[in-house]
Amino acid sequence: MKIGILAAMDCEAAKMLEALPEIENVKLLTVTSGMGKVNAAMAATEMILRESPDYMISAGCAGAMEGSPLRQGDIIAAEKVAFHDVWCGGEVGAGVMQGQPRFFEANPVMLAAAVSSGEVCSGLLVCGDQFYIGPEEEHRILSLYPDALAADMESAAIAQVCRRFGIPFLSLRVISDVHTSAEAQKDSYRNFWDRDLSHYVNILSETIEVLNGYFSE
Repeated sequence: MKIGILAAMDCEAAKMLEALPEIENVKLLTVTSGMGKVNAAMAATEMILRESPDYMISAGCAGAMEGSPLRQGDIIAAEKVAFHDVWCGGEVGAGVMQGQPRFFEANPVMLAAAVSSGEVCSGLLVCGDQFYIGPEEEHRILSLYPDALAADMESAAIAQVCRRFGIPFLSLRVISDVHTSAEAQKDSYRNFWDRDLSHYVNILSETIEVLNGYFSE
């Protein structure tokens, strides 16, 4: 079984992907894509065309939305992901790319594998090309998606590519910061990289092991 794992930044790869143990009967295809939707979509497409992974995971960190129960170090397995910065006209609505669904659903088996430990939250993760989100933008996003728990810059783009190629997809992210004031968010994010992230690596590894066991039966 081949599992593609995409992270956006070198620091994510260094602290997360490179720490993943080898898992019997599983080939891990790990790639650092670069930040943002275009880089993520390009990396996902190249991996699918060159390596033909059986499953794809969007890994790395995400920011918790205002009002979310998630805190720094918590882990979210996205039940579904959506764009928060897309506008193609009134006939399809904000957040919806023409010809695409409003929400990209996680593969249910992958989602179940991720939450099986009981230490992972599931819910809606939104995606757009914005790193620090101020209060005004936060409120705009929550007006579109009141139940959004967290945001990143890559997952919905990877999900769209996976939908196009029929690859089962999951976004599994660790919370690096909480969207409060811009300065507080920046301080939280900077401090995040001093944390021990072995818990996230363990959850990611356990998810892969459960998935491998499910399909080996």
